[in-house]
Amino acid sequence: MKIAVQLKKPFGKGSFSRVKHARYLGWEDAFEIEFEDGLCFLEPHATIRKANRIAAKATPVQVEVDDDLHSHFIIHYDNGQTAEVSWAFIRELPPKPAKK
Repeated sequence: MKIAVQLKKPFGKGSFSRVKHARYLGWEDAFEIEFEDGLCFLEPHATIRKANRIAAKATPVQVEVDDDLHSHFIIHYDNGQTAEVSWAFIRELPPKPAKK
């Protein structure tokens, strides 16, 4: 099945929507992020781990959404590391490398 509508927008083109809920799904090794406008994404843990330079053996202990603006969520790991994940990281595509 092919989806005609691309949910993730090009970098800088996404529209802001508050993070409603974020949780870690251990059996998928991914994070489920739900936004107030109803969109829900399943982001692989490897992607978040790489972007935040988290150790490979670190295990998520707690996931919390920012209380003030709901613009990001924070992941606390068992080894003391912390990852902050912005709404734009989930909803927008990364920029393409510049052509030489």
